Amino acid sequence: YDFPLLMMTGEGEFTLTDVERQNLRRYVERGGLLVASAGCSSNEWDRAFRREMALVFPKIPLRAIGMDHPLFHTVYDIKSLDVTHGKPNPLEGISIGGRVGVVYSHDGLNDSHHSTGCCCCGGSELTNAVQINVNILAYALTY
Repeated sequence: YDFPLLMMTGEGEFTLTDVERQNLRRYVERGGLLVASAGCSSNEWDRAFRREMALVFPKIPLRAIGMDHPLFHTVYDIKSLDVTHGKPNPLEGISIGGRVGVVYSHDGLNDSHHSTGCCCCGGSELTNAVQINVNILAYALTY
């Protein structure tokens, strides 16, 4: 509980234990921010993450975060989510007490846009992930 931000990513199916679910709920309820994204836009990881968040926060569903949210205007003024393939999915979140405690992207939040030989096998990565991640960090430290 000593850190304001946790990051979670991966590919494929996963399951949290009951203790991990309880700890994650406590962490977010105490003011922590979980940032998660499906590696390579993994549909299996997306399904597992959504299932786990429904178990961790059964009364608070993931909802789209509008582009007018402070998350997009802390350091950089982000007007759109830009992706490598197709139309971007919105960032989604779980809010507790008026503060976003979980930020989720089905599109990758990794900075694969600036790397060479990216392992991303056809997933849709956010090309403005650096600015989005800077804003998320600033949000975690100020809200």
